Amino acid sequence: MYNDISYLIFMIPAIVLSVWAQFKVKSAYSKYSKIPNSRGLTGEAAARSVLSAHGVTDVKIEHVKGTMTDHFSPKENIIRLSDGVFTQNSIAAVCIAAHEAGHAVQHAEGYVPNKIRSNVIPVANISSKLAIPIIFLGLIIQSSASEALIWIGIIAYSLAVIVYLVTLPVEFDASKRALQTIHDTRMLDENEYKGAKKVLTAAAMTYVASALTALIQFLRLVSVVTRRKR
Repeated sequence: MYNDISYLIFMIPAIVLSVWAQFKVKSAYSKYSKIPNSRGLTGEAAARSVLSAHGVTDVKIEHVKGTMTDHFSPKENIIRLSDGVFTQNSIAAVCIAAHEAGHAVQHAEGYVPNKIRSNVIPVANISSKLAIPIIFLGLIIQSSASEALIWIGIIAYSLAVIVYLVTLPVEFDASKRALQTIHDTRMLDENEYKGAKKVLTAAAMTYVASALTALIQFLRLVSVVTRRKR
């Protein structure tokens, strides 16, 4: 009972943080996607500026349909920018495109946390889907293999937690690179820069919330196993 209460004590703030972070990022995006930047730069132009500033010349930039579907594909070496970013000249479009270009620069420079995440993600995607069923099977069966199954499940889930944790420095660094380049190349004026920082800071908090939730879930699973052995 005590462990259950402890779990709720930690989980409720994580859920609140997650909801708050989602609200903040949507609110910031909604506001700054409606405000054009003074230089009239589109998201595509902003991404190219960041790449150029770091001497990266072999990355393609493409349009992808959807809202907030922007991403960098390291395997294809392509930045894909959404409807609200690729051809738009809003403050939000500039900072989001610059952020994705920041990921491309990380890839080009061999940023270590980014390498770790890229290598772990394929395995983590599979293991995270199998982890809970394996743990559940280990909890319900009565055999000598049950404990081994549970720990296999926990180890599988831990890979997903590692991805969430490594994602934090990767995302923060991409935003740092983006904002620094925006500032150094004067893509945005001072007030516009502040708006861009708000958008990227809000987006970063969603990753913090996800990592915190995953870590708490992991500790909860470990707690369930250790309690079972008593």
